Amino acid sequence: MTGSLTLVGLMAVLFGAGISIMLERSLTRVLIGFLLVGNSVNILIYLMSGSPGLAPILNEGVDAAEISDPLPQAFILTAIVINLGITAFMLALIYRSWWLAQLGVKGDEVDDVTDDIEDAEEAADLIRSSAADDAAIQEIIDASDEGPEDLDEELELEAAARDHVEGGGDR
Repeated sequence: MTGSLTLVGLMAVLFGAGISIMLERSLTRVLIGFLLVGNSVNILIYLMSGSPGLAPILNEGVDAAEISDPLPQAFILTAIVINLGITAFMLALIYRSWWLAQLGVKGDEVDDVTDDIEDAEEAADLIRSSAADDAAIQEIIDASDEGPEDLDEELELEAAARDHVEGGGDR
């Protein structure tokens, strides 16, 4: 193994501290423990990657045994991205938990009596104005000089004239 003993010790300390911190009840400590364990996994992958070599590009005259393995690098990058995603998710959980704790017993329910009263009064005003509009329209219809019979006769004449025009006049 070509990794230094210092990195092995650092990895072991990070694993131990991360696991012990993750066992706490606080979500913030769980997040910190997760970050420590994620970094220790990255160090473990680096230590297991073997000895450094040439860049993983195969050109003429380059021996395949001298090239570094690119797979551990890809694993570390993938672990970093996964660690970032889980960290963002944990931060959202922590924020939501904090927000609900600030609201207390009511939770995220909104119970504002004055808003409810104002909404009820506004709805009652709309109903009253609608009824007043209907009454005004009925008064206008009643006051007009055309009765319902006149209206029916007028509609029949218009329909007959339209049929006459569409039919091409007299046949």
